Amino acid sequence: MPPDLLRLDLLVPALMYCALLWWVGRGLSWTARLATAVVTLVLIICVVAVERGWR
Repeated sequence: MPPDLLRLDLLVPALMYCALLWWVGRGLSWTARLATAVVTLVLIICVVAVERGWR
């Protein structure tokens, strides 16, 4: 595998996000879970884009 495909600095936060979303979303409806996931993923994409200099 190329080293870029297995980047722990991206993989670990993604796994932590999934675990946190599962834990927080236990009492939410499916639409609320979906909205939470979409908003969080958009924020993650924005942060990564800013860190990488909008390439």
